[in-house]
This record gives sequence, structure tokens and C-alpha cells, in this order.
Amino acid sequence: MEQPAGRTFAVLRPDRIAAHDRGGGARTTPLVTPSIGTTSFINGMTEFAPGARIAFHSHNCEESVVLLEGHAYLDIDGEVHELNPLDTTFIPPNVPHRFRNRSETETMKILWIYASSQATRTLIETGETRPIAAEHAR
Repeated sequence: MEQPAGRTFAVLRPDRIAAHDRGGGARTTPLVTPSIGTTSFINGMTEFAPGARIAFHSHNCEESVVLLEGHAYLDIDGEVHELNPLDTTFIPPNVPHRFRNRSETETMKILWIYASSQATRTLIETGETRPIAAEHAR
């Protein structure tokens, strides 16, 4: 991260930021986080290995996801939506959903944005709630 002294902006270089293994073939790279001064939103990228998926979950705030690479499925409200590169989603708070990689041979990458610097993820299967930031801990 490049942050000039006395300035309140940052230039983030994802290729220089450690990605965190979330299990199940998903790796997350945090970008804008409270550690650099954000108070109203956070974002980052998650890469999915071929065939990978994340568990059904919900958040305590609005979320937008942009499919950067590959092809995805969004499972939400009992429906399956096919996503292609640059398709963008808006997901209200507390709505269970998940993303899946449609390909068995190529990776998929998303950019996620949460409308709160204190965003949480609640796993539907277990009811466990954790801060998004906990996913970036080593």
C-alpha cells in the first residue's frame, strides 16, 4: 500500500497484498479496510478455484459484487442466476446467498463491496456470525 505521509488516501496493489485462504477453494485479498482509515465501507477480491463455492450466508449490510473474471452462479431467493464478466449484483442486508464458480477448469474472481466497515457474515447452516475482517486474519 502506498500512502503518502500526511495524506488520507491510499493506492492499493493487490499483487502485493497477501491473500487469505478461506477454505473450499476460495482465497480472499482484502483491499479497503478499517486499517487504512475507511469508516463507511470495505472491499476486496475473492478468487474461486475451478468448481469452488462458498456456503450460504447473509450480511448485516448491503453488498455489491462485480464478477471480474470467469463465470459464476449466484444462488439467492431460491433462484440461480448465471453471471458473466462485469455483471454486478446488489444484495440487501440479511438475504441468504452464495456464489459458485460455474467452471470446472477455470478460476473465477469477484470484487466485493460491503456498505459498512463493520460488515459481518452469518453462515446459514450454523448461525455463526463473524466480522468480515476475521476472514483476513492469519
